[in-house]
Amino acid sequence: MRILVMQASPNEDGLTASMAKEAMAGAEAAGAETELVHLRKLKLAACDPEDEDGWGRCRRESLCIIEDDLEMVRGKIAGADGIVLSTPVYFGDVAEVVKNCFDRMRRCERAGPAEPRVEGRWVLGIAAAGGGGGGGPTCLVAMERYFAHLGMPIFDQMVVTRRSREYMLAAARGAGERFVKYIEEQRAG
Repeated sequence: MRILVMQASPNEDGLTASMAKEAMAGAEAAGAETELVHLRKLKLAACDPEDEDGWGRCRRESLCIIEDDLEMVRGKIAGADGIVLSTPVYFGDVAEVVKNCFDRMRRCERAGPAEPRVEGRWVLGIAAAGGGGGGGPTCLVAMERYFAHLGMPIFDQMVVTRRSREYMLAAARGAGERFVKYIEEQRAG
């Protein structure tokens, strides 16, 4: 069992990263092999379609024309059984690096001729709202839309704020552990 944990905050000790690390610890406690990817350390540019019709290589070949870390991320997701995505909430939405990554990935995965590579990977989504916390629910809606477009079923989604940090860290660890067990149950049929 392989769980890929992606966190999108520049603050590696902040709320977003702490939730990702706790979910990862829970997955490891359940026996999963894990990998943590700091999306902010990668090069993930915004979409730049090359054709006048707003498409390009993504539609023709299921690949992006931009040469950065997107294909590496797609490969890591394709090689995992489950994904934990922890993003800070910015203005009620996912972090820009998540938006760049998932906007481009869904074009390559869904518009092109190749078979999808990330479809069927279970997801645990975490929205970390460090400010007032009001944007957490709308961030989860945005995450749900990305996951649906990519054919990635949702195990669970969580909102955490500064006020709920203490008990949500424990919940993230429990969610990570249960996530692994759930995927194993789904495989057993």
